[in-house]
Amino acid sequence: MSEAPIDIHRPAGTGGRRVTIRTQCAGLARSDDDVIEFLRRAGLPDAGDVLDDPRWVQWQGGRPHDYGAP
Repeated sequence: MSEAPIDIHRPAGTGGRRVTIRTQCAGLARSDDDVIEFLRRAGLPDAGDVLDDPRWVQWQGGRPHDYGAP
């Protein structure tokens, strides 16, 4: 785990990425919009502004913003 409070895990073989917020699984994201919704529900209203900030988000495995096969 990184020191960032949000981990976006490697793409799953069937598509999507698991999102963890402070060690709690928020769900499986299939797009940035899904990640933003998970973060909004967790109380971060301007979530779209932090997706590329390594102090907030750690993208694990694969390229950032790539959610794998549909």
